[in-house]
Amino acid sequence: MRQIVLDTETTGLEPSQGHRIIEIGCVELINRRLTGNNLHIYINPQREIDAGALEVHGISNDFLADKPLFNDIADTFIDFVQGAELIIHNAPFDIGFLNSELSYLNHGYKVMNEYCEVLDTLAMARKKHPEQKNNLDALCKRYFVDNTQRELHGALLDAEILADVYLIMTGGQSSFALGHDNDVEGTAGNKIKRLDENRAPLKVISATKEEEAAHRTRLESIQKSSETQLWQLRDEN
Repeated sequence: MRQIVLDTETTGLEPSQGHRIIEIGCVELINRRLTGNNLHIYINPQREIDAGALEVHGISNDFLADKPLFNDIADTFIDFVQGAELIIHNAPFDIGFLNSELSYLNHGYKVMNEYCEVLDTLAMARKKHPEQKNNLDALCKRYFVDNTQRELHGALLDAEILADVYLIMTGGQSSFALGHDNDVEGTAGNKIKRLDENRAPLKVISATKEEEAAHRTRLESIQKSSETQLWQLRDEN
């Protein structure tokens, strides 16, 4: 299963008013694992950036002056996302801008929903956490995702953060194999190493009360966020 976590930055809020995309960030997941095969593009919008948008992302027209036009990167972008499921926070905003950009081109491009399935994590979060804040910063706090680098919005950084939030919000770990899915006896020539029966006993280091409390808080968060209950926490006496 191939998924692309996507975010954009723009010159303003309304494509109907001629606002344009200035940055695209895409983070690839395959079978719920980050691959490192990401796409990050800055785009010259050929128009001024609204002051309010500049305060949000800090990307200036001077910085974008030598960047490619959307027409120059459209094929690269479509080739990267085609056939994947797009994961977007507030998907109507980004999809609306992407469809607007594609409509400006004279190459027979289709709308994004004909290239990809789209999953809106904002709609998902509102369903799971009604009557609560569900912006990306609020979800980071709720799911213990580090967003301390997010002083300004950035498409790739926000896509990376959203990928972490999405994986936790939809069930946490995708596998309990901890990175050793195929480690069985004889696979790829590997052999099980037997420990010496006469070895000295290993030292046991118990968790502190603070560590146990933090661990339980984390498990409770995962249990609440998962649609499938993987375990039942015992009540402490």
